[in-house]
Amino acid sequence: MTVREQIETTELAVLSQYACTSRNEELTKREYYEDKCPYRTDFQRDRDRILHCNSFRRLKRKTQVFLSPVGDHYRTRLTHTLEVSQIARTIARGLKLNEDLTEAIALGHDLGHSPFGHCGEAVLNEICPHGFKHYLQSVRVVEELEKDGKGLNLTLAVRDGIKCHTNMVAATKEGNVVRLADTIAYINHDIEDSIRAGVLRSEELPVSCCNVLGYTKTKRITTLVASVISHGAYDIDFAPDIRRSHDELKAFMFRKVYTNPEAKREEAKAELLVRKLYEYFTERPERLPELYRRIADETDADRAVCDYISGMSDGFAVDLYTELFVPKFWK
Repeated sequence: MTVREQIETTELAVLSQYACTSRNEELTKREYYEDKCPYRTDFQRDRDRILHCNSFRRLKRKTQVFLSPVGDHYRTRLTHTLEVSQIARTIARGLKLNEDLTEAIALGHDLGHSPFGHCGEAVLNEICPHGFKHYLQSVRVVEELEKDGKGLNLTLAVRDGIKCHTNMVAATKEGNVVRLADTIAYINHDIEDSIRAGVLRSEELPVSCCNVLGYTKTKRITTLVASVISHGAYDIDFAPDIRRSHDELKAFMFRKVYTNPEAKREEAKAELLVRKLYEYFTERPERLPELYRRIADETDADRAVCDYISGMSDGFAVDLYTELFVPKFWK
């Protein structure tokens, strides 16, 4: 047997009956056929393709909560993705699910996120006739945009997990694990970043939540992860009391941080920037890079410009805006 076949055989012997194994013919289908790798399973191959793609690297300069924060310790979209991956893999391991599939979904779940976080997402959704949701754009990235329009040719299970990571039930238990890992990660690391930024004080956290989940980030994550594992692989969720405290803490963060004027004070500028770039390129599609000019010819300028802007990092978008709209001093 090849190395891949040995791994597939081990999966069948070790993983839960609810796991999606690498021999699942339906969920390992790709958009177009490829010979199997002798060393890696299909899901390991997908993970590697995501890790090496351009969109993944750009996540390091995309906003998580605070727009382009000054300081090495604030999260970016990339560090968020890595934390989601770690939490999801821990849960998958505890439930004897397919850890490689879980990791691939987690690493790819935010590839289509716009610059400036959910602020950029909201603006694009408003001004683009096609609408814009980052989880759907992440699927579009891996199917249509990466590798100069060829896509990554990922398996169905990974694409489905990416699409469903926000608010839908995935076709696999691994995809549903990532959905919970995403919320576990962002609520707890956003608390830490908000305290660091002076937007939130630890003593303001709801006592009722902390009594159940824990008073530190480590204890809260441990409680949430343990609850998912204890709940079992048949129905991926928290235990009811943990779910109530999680939802209460999430609602608190939306009131206190995600809509906080101090945390969002630069968003009006970011919205203006996105609107101006969108207007500029929809009026001048010939100025788009070649890939996006092709998309404009095949569909329309709105689709192409939305794809182009959503793929930008915060810094690239600011630099491009400066180049197009800020006068240069004569030297």
